[in-house]
Amino acid sequence: MGEKLLEIKNLKKYFKTKKGMLHAIDDVSFYINKGETLGLVGESGCGKSTTGRAILRLHEPTSGQVLYNNEDIVKYGHEKMKNMRKKMQIVFQDPYSSLNPRLTASEIIAEPLYVNRVYKNKAETQARVKEVMETVGLEERLINSYPHELDGGRRQRIGIARALSLQPEFIVLDEPVSALDVCIQAQILNLMNSLQKQFDLTYLFISHNLSVVKHVSDRIAVMYLGKIVELSDYKSIFIDPLHPYTQALLSAIPIPKVDAVRERIILEGDVPSPVNPPEGCRFYGRCRYKMDICKQEAPELRNIGNERYVACHLARK
Repeated sequence: MGEKLLEIKNLKKYFKTKKGMLHAIDDVSFYINKGETLGLVGESGCGKSTTGRAILRLHEPTSGQVLYNNEDIVKYGHEKMKNMRKKMQIVFQDPYSSLNPRLTASEIIAEPLYVNRVYKNKAETQARVKEVMETVGLEERLINSYPHELDGGRRQRIGIARALSLQPEFIVLDEPVSALDVCIQAQILNLMNSLQKQFDLTYLFISHNLSVVKHVSDRIAVMYLGKIVELSDYKSIFIDPLHPYTQALLSAIPIPKVDAVRERIILEGDVPSPVNPPEGCRFYGRCRYKMDICKQEAPELRNIGNERYVACHLARK
């Protein structure tokens, strides 16, 4: 087991709505080792992106701890957190809406350098901008281009270059390829992989696409309605999924063979309301293995051996 860079303990994020408190993240705990990629998957609305943003304090956590090198950054004041942001960055899902349309590529990449006063003069800043653009595969001729003049792949490369400009250690990748064409997705994923090796980066890779997560992650956490229901190395998740929800997700992945047959698990019923989540297991209403205890008692996420974690009453040692 490697050295932990980030450890999340009992993280919660609730939003106040007209109908009550919306439980976006409810008691989430996991860790990420230095230099590894943790994939975070689940249906839309399960709390994946909110988890990434709460870790970075773009959303202030309701409660819980975010330990970065064993220091709880939730307790940091404004100045200390501002310095911390140099080490923690994010690449957003939509490469168009996340870029300022009034700024050129070089101005977008240079903005965090100016905000954090990294360099003393403009020449040093521009030299760093050109260096980062070259690193992510952006041609120098695009330095004065505006986002609307570029395709999705180049826009996302600008977003990645902006995140890299401060030389971070940890990056949240919030569905970085879901808005791109399939051929461009492969290019961006290969780029992220090479950057990780080159700069020893640590990733939290958020996605709803299990096929993508399989190829980039060392470990995978499966999320359902604000809770982690299974966490394991990627091989175990795909070969022997333990949680019924994980099994259903995997059954939906197409097999690229003409005569391939796989049992398709169709989930019946609706996802419960995050404003009024059930007391027991949140997957109870859609689970084909449900028992009486599932409705009464919420299962804990526990280690069943070999760093495999699952929150299910059926999974016993």
